[in-house]
Amino acid sequence: MPRIPFISASLSPHDHLDAYDVEQRLRRFLNSLRGDPYCSLTEDERNRVKRRTRRYLSWREEKSGLAHLSRAERGRLDTLRQGAELKVIETEHQADEIASVLHSEMPWMAPATEQVWRDLRLSVRRGDAAPRLSPLLLVGPPGIGKSFWARRLAEALSVPACVIEATGEPAGFSVSGTQRGWGSAGAGKPLEAILNSGIANPIVVVDEVEKAGQVTSNKGTPYQLADALLPLLEPLTAAAWSCPYFRVKFDMSWIGWVLTANSLHGLPPPLLSRCPPVQLAPLSKEQLAGFARREGKRRGLGEDAIGAVEDVIASVSKPRLVSLRTVSRMLDNVASAAVRPSLH
Repeated sequence: MPRIPFISASLSPHDHLDAYDVEQRLRRFLNSLRGDPYCSLTEDERNRVKRRTRRYLSWREEKSGLAHLSRAERGRLDTLRQGAELKVIETEHQADEIASVLHSEMPWMAPATEQVWRDLRLSVRRGDAAPRLSPLLLVGPPGIGKSFWARRLAEALSVPACVIEATGEPAGFSVSGTQRGWGSAGAGKPLEAILNSGIANPIVVVDEVEKAGQVTSNKGTPYQLADALLPLLEPLTAAAWSCPYFRVKFDMSWIGWVLTANSLHGLPPPLLSRCPPVQLAPLSKEQLAGFARREGKRRGLGEDAIGAVEDVIASVSKPRLVSLRTVSRMLDNVASAAVRPSLH
């Protein structure tokens, strides 16, 4: 599995040493030169050790580019000392298998699956270190499985999935992180996912992007989701993206972005130009029934239970009122009924 330099900073194996540790090492080294590990230093020698310690620590911080961070924050980045891993797709046949699995489970997501399939095969032909996935904007009615498809894509690629709910959190900050001076400073979820896993190409899902609101800093500065996303969606700027929290540059260009929306209303043109919308149709009765059968078998339900759910779906006059969530709840209900004790 290849590794890439992920952080634009020098992470020394001795970063964990503070002034006391360095002083003690210098004292032991001086005594070893004398051949007497228990020899006491003179006051002049102790002062020389302190001066050399200060010079070393100053040089180390200047060279690292992390002098502005606390010891705990530098420790947080220590996992990137050897770079970050990339999960690889080695052959076009492997790309075909991934696309086949996604399509067999969710055939109505074919336009999205086809784009990923093309990107995977192209990356293999170019000899990329890992798949280069174009940002996806999946647009379709709620409940057709857009986010579920994105998570299944991450599973198929053997990479982590990071989900950001644009309606339930300040999405712009969740993407980019916040600099010190805002109400709650911290790194963004995509960077945290890479720090936690050590994998540089996770799938990041931003759910219901059209509903993301605008947030304002303590100083009254407005910040929108698009402001955070645009630099990360461009490969060139993402390769040297500066985190507002750590104030260090990271290579975020390998992330696979999947944005979901129920409509294009309110989405800014710059975002749409970077993520051409993939339009998805409502589910038919046949597709809903197929999902019920596959999911029911995966849960170990019997034919009678699955058939009952299929009958309910067939009786619905307006399929658009039934979603995958609705079908999942039906399966939950029949599963509960199957284990419920009989009343005498």
